[in-house]
Amino acid sequence: MGQVKVYGIRSQLMPIRSLVSDVLHKCIVEAFKYPENKRIHRFFYLDDEDFFYPQDRTNRYTIIEISLFEGRSVASKNDLYQLIFIRFEQEFGIRPNDVEITLTETPLHNWGIRGKSGDELILDYKVSV
Repeated sequence: MGQVKVYGIRSQLMPIRSLVSDVLHKCIVEAFKYPENKRIHRFFYLDDEDFFYPQDRTNRYTIIEISLFEGRSVASKNDLYQLIFIRFEQEFGIRPNDVEITLTETPLHNWGIRGKSGDELILDYKVSV
């Protein structure tokens, strides 16, 4: 299970949101061997005056937060980061300095999904990759 939140300045993020979702999903599928049919993405658009960010970033600064089941290896997480950095620069011209990614992992038993606790689910994919 993975839920993705993407934050950015409205004028920069809104026009490319569908493509951003596609690129993020491909990166997650590749790095985590994640099923193609599991996409949960939400976009949060901020007005210029509502988004404070470091001076060495541009107005393309994008924050990506991913909540997921615990169990991925450090190597697969690093693969994900690199895929996102590379593809955001290739596809959107957003430099790695303007992308920040945070993964928040929680145990399966801390998720309630489809009427069950996450640790009671039968998953059609591996979490430990």
